[in-house]
Amino acid sequence: FSIYSWMQFFFTPVLGRLSDKYGRRPILFFSLLGSAVGYFVVGAASTLFVVFIGRALSGISGGSISTAQAYIADVTSKENRAKGMGLFGAAFGLGFIFGPALAGILSKYGIAVPFYFAGVLSLANAVAVYFVLPESLKPESRLRESPRKGKLAETFEALANPNFRGIALVYFLLITAFSIMTTAYVLFTAYTFGYSAEQNGYLFAYVGAISIVMQGIIFGDAAKRFGESRLAVLGCLILTVGLFLTPYSSPAFGGLAGLLVVSAIIAIGNGFATPALSSLASKNAEAHEQGRTLGVMQSGGSLARAIGPMVCGVLLNNPSNVLDTFTIYRTYWAAAAIMFVAFLVAFYFARSVKEKLTEAG
Repeated sequence: FSIYSWMQFFFTPVLGRLSDKYGRRPILFFSLLGSAVGYFVVGAASTLFVVFIGRALSGISGGSISTAQAYIADVTSKENRAKGMGLFGAAFGLGFIFGPALAGILSKYGIAVPFYFAGVLSLANAVAVYFVLPESLKPESRLRESPRKGKLAETFEALANPNFRGIALVYFLLITAFSIMTTAYVLFTAYTFGYSAEQNGYLFAYVGAISIVMQGIIFGDAAKRFGESRLAVLGCLILTVGLFLTPYSSPAFGGLAGLLVVSAIIAIGNGFATPALSSLASKNAEAHEQGRTLGVMQSGGSLARAIGPMVCGVLLNNPSNVLDTFTIYRTYWAAAAIMFVAFLVAFYFARSVKEKLTEAG
C-alpha cells in the first residue's frame, strides 16, 4: 500500500512542474505508459520484490494526478473551477464503481488477470491522450526558464502562501484519515460481517455511486451557492461523524442498513471536502503555477496515503497479531480524531478568509 504513495509523494510535484513547462499532454501520455508497465510488472511478479518494483513504477506514474487537475484548471474559469473539480472527482467515483466490480469478476480467471487488464486500460488511455486530447496549456502561460531549485525549496515556496498552507494542511489530514479508513474497511467488514472480496466490491461500487452524484451533480451548484471554503468545513465535519459511527455498525446493531448509512455519510463528506479543497488550491495559484501548486498538494496527499496505512496497521493489530473489536474501534476513532482536527483547521481557514473579504469590502 505505502510504496505506491511514497513514490507519488516524491514525483507528483516534479511531474506537475514539468507540465507547467512542457504542457499537460506529454506528461499525461508518458505517465499512462509508465502506469501500464507498472501493472504488467505486478501481474507477472512471482516474488514480493518484483511486486514492489511494479508498485513503485505505478506510483511514479501516478504522480500525474496533479497534471490532470492542472488540465482541469486550464480549461475552466475561476467561476467554473469548482464544478470542474467536482466532475474530476466524479470520474474517480466511476472508477470506484467499475474497478472493484471488474477486479472481482476477472480475478476468477487468475489473480494476475486484473493487473493485466488495468495495464491494457492504461495503454488505451495513453492512445486516447495521444490522438484525441488537445493540449490545454497555452504557450504564453507556460513556465519560463528560471534558476533550478530543489524539490524542498519549491515546496516551501508554495507553502509560503498562508491560504495555500491552510488548504494543504486540511487536505493532508483528510487524506490521512481517509486512507486509514480505506485500509481498514475490507478487514472491518470481513471481521464484523463476514463479507468476501466480491461483497466488498459491491460496497465500493455503492460508495462510488454516491460520490458520482455528490461531485458530479450536487457539488458544483452547492459551491456556487455556499462557496468552497464552507463546503470544505461541512465535508470535514460530516466525515468526522461518519468515521466515528462506522465501528458501531454490526449485524447486531443496524446490520447492512447501518453499514450502508455510515458509508454514505463518509462518501457525502468526502464528496464535499475533497473537490472544495482542490478548487481552493487551484484558485490560489497563477496560471503558470497550477501544476506545481496542485503537485505540492497532491504530494502531501501521497505522503498521507503512505502514512495512513502504516498507522492503520499498528492500530488494527493487538499482542496476538490479530484484529479484534477493540482495535477496530480504536482505528476508526483515531481516524475520526484526525478528521476533527482537519475540521477545526478548515473552520479557522474559512473564518479568516471571510474576515479578509469583510476588511477588503
